[in-house]
Amino acid sequence: MTEELNMPTKYNPQEVEAGRYEEWLAKDLFKPSGDQTKKPYSIVIPPPNVTGKLHLGHAWDTTLQDIIIRQKRMQGFDTLWLPGMDHAGIATQAKVEEKLREEGVTRYDLGREKFLETVWDWKEEYAQVIRDQWAKVGISVDYSRERFTLDDGLSDAVKTVFVKLYEKDLIYRGEYIINWDPKAKTALSDIEVIHKDVEGAFYHMSYPLADGSGHLEIATTRPETMLGDTAIAVHPDDERYQHLIGKTVMLPLMDREIPIVADDYVEMDFGTGVVKMTPAHDPNDFEVGNRHDLERINVMNDDATMNERAGIYVGMDRFEARKAVIKDLEALGLLVKIEKMVHSVGHSERTGVVVEPRLSTQWFVKMQPLADEAIDLQKQENVVNFVPERFENTYLRWMENVHDWVISRQLWWGHRIPAWYHKTTGELYVGTEAPTDAENWEQDPDVLDTWFSSALWPFSTMGWPDTDAPDFKRYFPTSTLVTGYDIIAFWVSRMIFQSLEFTGERPFENVLIHGLIRDEEGRKMSKSLGNGIDPMVVIDKYGADALRWFLSNGSSPGQDVRFSYDKMDAAWNFINKIWNASRFALMNMEGMTYDEIDLTGKKNVADRWILTRLNETITRVTELFDKFEFGEAGRHLYNFIWDDLCDWYIEMSKSVLYGEDEAAKHTTRSILAHVFDQTLRLLHPIMPFVTEEIWLNMPHEGESLVTADYPTPRKDLNDEQAAKGMEVLMELIRSVRNIRSEVNTPLSKQIELLIKTSDEAIATFLQENEGYITRFCNPESLVIASDIEAPEMAMTAVITGAEIYLPLAGLINIEEEIARLNKEMDKLDKEVKRVQGKLANEKFVASAPAAVVEAEREKEKDYLEKRHLVAERIAMLEKN
Repeated sequence: MTEELNMPTKYNPQEVEAGRYEEWLAKDLFKPSGDQTKKPYSIVIPPPNVTGKLHLGHAWDTTLQDIIIRQKRMQGFDTLWLPGMDHAGIATQAKVEEKLREEGVTRYDLGREKFLETVWDWKEEYAQVIRDQWAKVGISVDYSRERFTLDDGLSDAVKTVFVKLYEKDLIYRGEYIINWDPKAKTALSDIEVIHKDVEGAFYHMSYPLADGSGHLEIATTRPETMLGDTAIAVHPDDERYQHLIGKTVMLPLMDREIPIVADDYVEMDFGTGVVKMTPAHDPNDFEVGNRHDLERINVMNDDATMNERAGIYVGMDRFEARKAVIKDLEALGLLVKIEKMVHSVGHSERTGVVVEPRLSTQWFVKMQPLADEAIDLQKQENVVNFVPERFENTYLRWMENVHDWVISRQLWWGHRIPAWYHKTTGELYVGTEAPTDAENWEQDPDVLDTWFSSALWPFSTMGWPDTDAPDFKRYFPTSTLVTGYDIIAFWVSRMIFQSLEFTGERPFENVLIHGLIRDEEGRKMSKSLGNGIDPMVVIDKYGADALRWFLSNGSSPGQDVRFSYDKMDAAWNFINKIWNASRFALMNMEGMTYDEIDLTGKKNVADRWILTRLNETITRVTELFDKFEFGEAGRHLYNFIWDDLCDWYIEMSKSVLYGEDEAAKHTTRSILAHVFDQTLRLLHPIMPFVTEEIWLNMPHEGESLVTADYPTPRKDLNDEQAAKGMEVLMELIRSVRNIRSEVNTPLSKQIELLIKTSDEAIATFLQENEGYITRFCNPESLVIASDIEAPEMAMTAVITGAEIYLPLAGLINIEEEIARLNKEMDKLDKEVKRVQGKLANEKFVASAPAAVVEAEREKEKDYLEKRHLVAERIAMLEKN
């Protein structure tokens, strides 16, 4: 048992948390139990990118997972929380190339092999940074199973998936318009493009007919692409242009003759009804070009400078070329007008530059068959449960409107595409291993999209494609995935269809979706705004437990949360309250052992009430955890700890603890020990450090809260009568204290207190517990009876089953008292209206549990009675 000096009067998170995580790791407390009789529960961490430090969103994500896994571990599940990191192809390569540029070197100077060695060095450095940050947050992962998306095992899984999809004709290589990032010089999938509204223009240009008979006006937002035009299109039913179909125009600036074609794609009532066709630079033009066998002329290089097909504009940046083209068209008299407008333009999610739609030969996944299977899963029994449910619609919308997925990236960092081309014949070979005569073959230089390997994460980390791997057999499918709503399409969707395709199972039972962390003004945190918060800085000031408490209580599932230091102050204050309450309990338990805790002794009403409230809190918190409603669970814990345990029970226990009855003292000490033990267990998943520190100083059994049993309600300790009685007693004490406060009468000053009862049971209860009334109300005289005549000059309050009178002659202003009672009347009117509205709702009465409906009826009766008594008192005062 501790001495008082071991617990300072003020909670110091740095002292409490120092070394604790290392102790847990040294004892292997985070590893699965391996007990085959226990039900498995597994989570795979959404792997953070090895591009730098973790942000507040990562801390939120990992905290929620840790809360879940810690509770399940305590509940007796065989838990696995598997950690790992993502190689993050574009993002990591961009960071390393940026670093090399500062040193005056490019990746081409180093060559592929040397460059990859540099990136691996970067990965090792930042992977350790991430592990150190995980440790500070206190996440209970099993590091012995840590994975990386470029591990040998995961690489085998990636190659296996690629080859199998290729063999099923679900992966193909083709020339299509793709999103091109000219800074990273790589293709992007549709969902790696962020559309932003920017100021632009419609440039109206005139194309002369080749026979000299006139001009056709067209408009474009990208005039530099006209250099690659290979046709002009009109609608076949447009009478204005039917006579021109089959004729040609001269392409301005390029002196090239191009045909006029008819196609249903053109909208007759939009603009002039004439559209330029650039099949190598626009996805719609590409489709029209296929129908009309149009040439595809790519006029740009990989870096979005103009190439030799762009004529005199060769070497110019695309936006410089735009200005030059407009200037030259104007000089030729072919620029009709410039129409300013705001339009949506795609930007690279990774580099921020404007994306260029561009013809390119890439590898694609044929998505429709895979998407159909994933959509069908949600109609079956073993669905993926989205929490909140509304995000299932987000997932399904993406699946239902899916496009083929471009999976090749023109990078060096990543999984090299397992495809080889014969140096002589050009033959294509796809396989998990290189061809036997490797010297005659050249491997595709591209790598796979990062999301291709991340999509396999739930099963590749468990040992797949070895379906006999112990972890795969034991822990897959996983139990719960925790992630933000911003990557449902990027990652969640892809994990589901890849898992179904290759394991025949959903990858996880539940997907808990959280929102984004915003600043105090509700703005998204970003480098440009300079409003980002480093979670490690917050932990240094407030401790990990305070940050975890804020993150777990910040919002309900799916909602964004606003960070503020005021909220962090409140979190620290709450922990400090727990700390000081624990100090009081420990001082009164000094020398007590776990075996001496005895709850069988005679208990007073406060004892019976706190044990009942503990049961209620355990039940409710467990129910809310099961629904992932951590904010609501936290609210219940907060109310129980701050109000019930600290403000009421501890204060009520002092009269026993400081008394002479040793048997009563032992019972109260035992109850304090039991209630604190169970409360610390309830809190441990959210606040692991401080709860462990306190618990280890209390009478306890076992080596750590990490593996201690999670609380379950003890029905033998329930006492509904005591709970109801205490509610009346607390209501009485609060009312008297409120009245004292209103008339500025301090608690130290004794007063006359009259309690008129209308319920015999309540009268008996209050009489039996006069000691509490005397201690907390400090009456000079106390009368509890049913036949009390209401004094004219008295402050009053109405509680359940009784009226309270405080004759405070000379301190009462009749008008103010009437005004106060009218305010009370308004409150009661609202409560009556609310409860009667509920009871008038047939659906509620029919579907709610009988006990809930009956509780509402009891509330209605109570409120009506109180309202009647308040009305009587107002009427009496108004007569005077």
